[in-house]
Amino acid sequence: MAGVSAKLVKELRDRTALGMMECKKALAEANGDIELAIEELRKSSGMKAAKKAGRTAADGVVVVRTADDNSYGVIVEVNSETDFVARDEGFLAFAGSVADAAFAAKSDDVAAIMAGDLESAREALVQKIGENIGVRRIVVLEGECVGAYVHSNNRIAVLVSLKGANAETAKDVAMHVAAVNPQVVSKEQMSEEVIQKEKEIIMAQPDMASKPAEIAEKMVVGRINKFLSENSLLEQPFVKNPDQKVAEMVKAAGGEVVTFTRVEVGEGIEVEQVDFAAEVAAQLNNK
Repeated sequence: MAGVSAKLVKELRDRTALGMMECKKALAEANGDIELAIEELRKSSGMKAAKKAGRTAADGVVVVRTADDNSYGVIVEVNSETDFVARDEGFLAFAGSVADAAFAAKSDDVAAIMAGDLESAREALVQKIGENIGVRRIVVLEGECVGAYVHSNNRIAVLVSLKGANAETAKDVAMHVAAVNPQVVSKEQMSEEVIQKEKEIIMAQPDMASKPAEIAEKMVVGRINKFLSENSLLEQPFVKNPDQKVAEMVKAAGGEVVTFTRVEVGEGIEVEQVDFAAEVAAQLNNK
């Protein structure tokens, strides 16, 4: 337990809203692995899914370009070290240039897009600003009707491909995806691995222990169906009209959802949290 830092305990508390000692114990048992601790806490306490870790949010922006005929769209994620730089005019102009190049080439090959002048521009910007700047990824989506949505903070962007519908409907679906963040289009697309993991968590929850096997199985089926509905785009209540499911809204517009892609700045990047006071103290102690 001595190896679990107060900062890690605080992060787990922030993500789960559970007590300090419970979080400390869970982290100790998981050897400091916060994701494993969350999984075990869900099993033991019936806790719902935890919030995403704040420490995974690197800074930067997403930039979107879409074709006039709605046949394809492009999302580019460009990262910086701080939010301050992410709002810099020079940084934003560079991100826009990368998006323009990717859109013109209709390519998601970062290395190819950055070859030549854009890489030189990136290096010059790094020298001027003093922060590391990188193009992390480019996403290209083609289809009969591709719509886009970029959240006002320029940190979340979505492309949606529809059949038989108009660009306005596609944009509405994209906005919904940005807000609600479904995992798949339809529940049939959810991977068996994800379903099995959810079943394990449900079966380990306290209220399942005393149930007869046949009752427990029915409860698992019901909770899995609820999980699938909550995480499948077509089953979700439409964010602009909760009385209507997304599938119903799109069908009413004469369309069908083919696929979507959602990009959020920094997702999956773990940024090291530096305790400067502790770092200075450690340096002084070593003198």
